[in-house]
Amino acid sequence: MELQHVAIKIFLRHAVDLSPFVGIFNGWIQTQWTPELLVDVADYQHVYAGPGVILIGHEANYALDNTDNRLGLLYTRKARVEGAAQEALQQAARAVLLAAHRLERENGVAFDPGNVQIIVNDRYLAPNSPETLARLKPELEAFLQRWYGGAAFTWSTPADPRERFAVTITVQGDVSLANLLYNLGVEETVIA
Repeated sequence: MELQHVAIKIFLRHAVDLSPFVGIFNGWIQTQWTPELLVDVADYQHVYAGPGVILIGHEANYALDNTDNRLGLLYTRKARVEGAAQEALQQAARAVLLAAHRLERENGVAFDPGNVQIIVNDRYLAPNSPETLARLKPELEAFLQRWYGGAAFTWSTPADPRERFAVTITVQGDVSLANLLYNLGVEETVIA
């Protein structure tokens, strides 16, 4: 199955005040530290259990998202990724992990990389149904085995068919952002 418009959310260990992230994300626009073109910041902190603070890009968005009252860093790819499903998953995972690593290092937030959600933001190609899970399960399992280095994990999917297709993953044991980046082939010099 062709897989595009992948979103990955890494949940935070603790709640944080989102106000400083408007300035932090504006700084990311100024430095253009990602390969994606970053263009604007939108502040939705006033929306209960909503999108929080969004860094809008041409190819992708980054957000400190509080959907369902679960605060985390959400990376949403908008532009096409060349290749198969594995490439789309790996591209999104690298992007969200590098951003989370930078936020931890520079801003003192703490992410729980063993608590992640993968979303396919395309209700037409990937409706939230048992059939979609059956089609994507081999791709997701192969990706998660590589990403988590063979660590045991469980996953769940939303029951409501009106929701986007998503899997929420919980890993047994401790994992670090640096280890997950290493598992995806990101060089240590990039994450140091």
